[in-house]
Amino acid sequence: MRIFLAGATGVVGRYLAPALIERGHEVVGTTRSSAKVESLRASGVEPVVVDGLDADGVLRAVSKSKPDVVVHQLTGLGTGADFKHFDRSFAETNKLRTRGTDNLLAAARASGAGRFVAQSFTSWPFPRTGGPAKTEADPLDPSPIAASRESYAAIVHVEEVVAGASDLAGVALRYGGFYGPGTSLGRDGEITEMVRSRKLPLVGSGEGVWSFIHIADVASATVCAIEGSATGIFHIVDDEPAPVRVWLPYLASALGAKPPLKVPAFVAKLLIGEMGVAMMTQIRGASNAKAKRELGWQLTYPSWREGFRTGL
Repeated sequence: MRIFLAGATGVVGRYLAPALIERGHEVVGTTRSSAKVESLRASGVEPVVVDGLDADGVLRAVSKSKPDVVVHQLTGLGTGADFKHFDRSFAETNKLRTRGTDNLLAAARASGAGRFVAQSFTSWPFPRTGGPAKTEADPLDPSPIAASRESYAAIVHVEEVVAGASDLAGVALRYGGFYGPGTSLGRDGEITEMVRSRKLPLVGSGEGVWSFIHIADVASATVCAIEGSATGIFHIVDDEPAPVRVWLPYLASALGAKPPLKVPAFVAKLLIGEMGVAMMTQIRGASNAKAKRELGWQLTYPSWREGFRTGL
């Protein structure tokens, strides 16, 4: 198949493009930087320089490519998430999830593409109540934390217009927290360095449940979504949702670092805000049963336990 990959030089795109090429697909990949054109070409990707927020430019690029599938992996998070000012740190990504998604969908329809696969996110958009692992059938939070409302609305927009599309096969992939080479939780990533220097403490009860996914498994799941026929929303996470009080000390041990410090929630709130405290003490994880069943997906790292030890 011929695949238009928007965001070919991003965290996911750098793994996804070679995985698609290895399986015999032709990949047209976008970048906003002309400096990255040659590296894309050298990897076997047909490069296109375009800004996802430029509707006319996106329309021209997709129409010229004549793809079978359009894949949306555009994000704009440059320096990591600021939990206290959550929406501010995700402002560019939110534009790409709203205007950018609309631009790519319009171009996909105009070019005759039959399938559209988009990146979404799981865990924190769920209600902070109930069991540790939510399914795709569970509703999202009707009352998101104030600092995250714009980011929440952007995620809802992606899922409504993509998974709800009636004129093409739409798939929204709710990724869990990335780890592995090239991510913020890689060998030399931002989060990893915070754990090594004991700057990522255990907040309050540490009962917030996180769902992780190795970046290689992100790519393999996305390939399954591109090549398959299933539509709708899928959780792309590993088999073991885990509370912070379990995974954070384990990660520190895997890195050979000292155990994390402990900070009361009321103190942490001054530094990381209500959203940050919720991430550490209240959020829920996700189940991957539907993705494994309907996409035929198999994980290389079924648990973050193995992944933290060997896959960073």
